Amino acid sequence: MEFSNSPLATVRMISPNRTANRNHAIDTITIHCFVGQVTAKQGCEVFQSRSMQASCNYVVGCDGSIGLCVEEKDRSWCTGGKDKKGNPIRVNGISGASNDYQAVTIEVACDGTHPYAITEKAMASLIELCADICRRNGIKKLLWSGDKKLVGNPGKQNLTVHRWFANKACPGDYIYQRIGSIAAKVNAKLGADVTGQHPGISVSKVPYQVRITAADLRVRRGPGTDTAIVQNGIKPGVYTIVSEAAGKGASMWGKLKSGAGWVSLDYCTRV
Repeated sequence: MEFSNSPLATVRMISPNRTANRNHAIDTITIHCFVGQVTAKQGCEVFQSRSMQASCNYVVGCDGSIGLCVEEKDRSWCTGGKDKKGNPIRVNGISGASNDYQAVTIEVACDGTHPYAITEKAMASLIELCADICRRNGIKKLLWSGDKKLVGNPGKQNLTVHRWFANKACPGDYIYQRIGSIAAKVNAKLGADVTGQHPGISVSKVPYQVRITAADLRVRRGPGTDTAIVQNGIKPGVYTIVSEAAGKGASMWGKLKSGAGWVSLDYCTRV
């Protein structure tokens, strides 16, 4: 297997916390959040300490800077987690360590409190970095359905999250609720064929149910932010989507069964 590193990284600070020579081709990306609005250099500095016993392949800073912390040829120590008995948490038999053998891991600087928001510059760099990782590693498109039952099946879902492998909400809800949107924007840069598919929702057949956790998600008269707001904040819970439509850019919208209006599917997780 041949590996390369992203030319987008302007900072190179290799952490001692790594396992040399990953044993799996890169077919997955795992996005984490680094709690603190740090630059890529500051984030990489944290992982230089052996006592941290943690690292990542890349750090995306609040200013949009990108740092290489562990080369892609090596496994970072990023996604692990243990249960109350001290055993590695496994999903479909796969541990966080195993995930890191096949994934490029990215820590993104964020706020220190819920929902752990990231800056626009960080988001833009994250999307560019993910697109670059995909191009260099032969990943044709990013797939996301928010279903941990698909862990280990990158042909159906090749984005994973730390919260599945550890008792923590990583990435924070700000990133987690936007993973579908991130995938869509990366796929647009890749020129991937996503006809009839929104990366945040695994299947476009309607009706289907979604879970909304954001308390301030707006309901609009039509599918897009350029349409009138009919409700400023929908109550969190499970809702039925009866129709889909594309908004501006790469976003997708779902029509509520109640007839109240449309919500952005970027902030919905399929049940």
